[in-house]
Amino acid sequence: MDEKQQQNPGIKRLVNALGWSMKGLRATFKHEQAFRQEVYLLIVLAPLGLWLGNDGVERALLLAPLLIVLIVELLNSAVESVVDRISDEKHKLSGRAKDQGSASVLISLVLVGLCWGLVLMSHI
Repeated sequence: MDEKQQQNPGIKRLVNALGWSMKGLRATFKHEQAFRQEVYLLIVLAPLGLWLGNDGVERALLLAPLLIVLIVELLNSAVESVVDRISDEKHKLSGRAKDQGSASVLISLVLVGLCWGLVLMSHI
C-alpha cells in the first residue's frame, strides 16, 4: 500500500480515486479530438444497440466494443502524453510507441465493426 492510500483509507480513498478518474476523462475529452469523436459515436450507437439487440447477449455485443474503444483511446492518450512529456525530440522508440497505441485504437474500432456486423447479419 502506498503512502497516499495509507493516508486515505476506505471510502475517502475511493472518492479520491473517482475524482482522479473523472479528472482524466475531462482532460482527455478536452484535449483529444479522437476521444471526443468516439464519445459522440457512443452517444449515437449505444441507444441504437440497445434497440437493435434482441436480448442481453446481443446488447452486450453491441455496447461492450464501444466502451472498449474509449478504454483503448484513454490508454493511447496516456502513452502519447508520457512520450511527449519525456522529450520533444524525434526518436524511433517514441514513434513506435505512438504508432502501437494508434494501432490498438484501430483494432478496437475493427472490433466494433465486426461485432455490429455479425449481430446485424444474424437479424437478416
